[in-house]
Amino acid sequence: MYTVALSKIAEQLQLKNCTPEINLEEIQVTTSEINRPALQLAGFYDDFNYERIQIIGNVERSFMETKSRDEVVEIVRKLMSFKIPCIVYCQSMVPSEDILEIAVENKVPILVSEKSTSDFMSEVIRWLKVELAPRISIHGVLVDVYGEGILITGESGIGKSEAALELIKRGHRLVSDDVVEIKKVSDATLVGSAPEMTRYFIELRGIGIINVKNLFGVESVKNTQNIDLVIQLEEWDRDKEYDRMGLEDTYTEILGNKVVCQNIPIRPGRNLAIICECAAVNHRQKKMGYNAAQDLYKKVTENLKI
Repeated sequence: MYTVALSKIAEQLQLKNCTPEINLEEIQVTTSEINRPALQLAGFYDDFNYERIQIIGNVERSFMETKSRDEVVEIVRKLMSFKIPCIVYCQSMVPSEDILEIAVENKVPILVSEKSTSDFMSEVIRWLKVELAPRISIHGVLVDVYGEGILITGESGIGKSEAALELIKRGHRLVSDDVVEIKKVSDATLVGSAPEMTRYFIELRGIGIINVKNLFGVESVKNTQNIDLVIQLEEWDRDKEYDRMGLEDTYTEILGNKVVCQNIPIRPGRNLAIICECAAVNHRQKKMGYNAAQDLYKKVTENLKI
């Protein structure tokens, strides 16, 4: 199970900490779901998702204003008796001193957001889904080619890094070399990034390590990129039959998501950078509804009928 520190959430979403006595580093959030405890404030605790971030909006505030001070104290004590990670007040609402005292006693941080309740909910869910997404590390190179995320894989020494370097010189952007960390953000989206330690670096046999950002500028690198296409490099085998038409896409599976995969045979004289560029543009055309192979096949079959 992946977790994210509450301090990181507060920093990323620009939340004000009203309980500085509590160490946010020690509190870990384990789910991207959130909860608005309107029913809990009314006394209904069946199926209470206490492990989620609790959000107070106008509805919850209006309900609390109908109660006396003693009733509010009792309600809040009951809510904070559960091991909730934190309570976030939206629209810059300020909790009372009674609530802050109870929060410190129960070690439940109180945070405040300037955003509206709906805006904050959508933002925190989106961000946490990425941070807590299932992930794996794959040996390969990830580059952004014309906006398409191309994951280049293959055996060590086959030329993945050299292909990436040529693509960078042609104006495309490097995301990661050697190791690509892949997160499953949704059933349709995989996001790749580089480990922090090796970010912006490429290993070139015979030369060593180079820093792409320093050599080619900040426009040559990118921190994250959706993975749209996998290019599998392999040694040319003259006895093997390769697909020369590309009528049907082949797929590979990563974290349960299917990604289009193309096997590219390598032999002396083949320009990998141009091949990767063509693959990226061709893949984009297919997503837009045009398949050159099917177009040619249709013309040939129609011609044979004449």
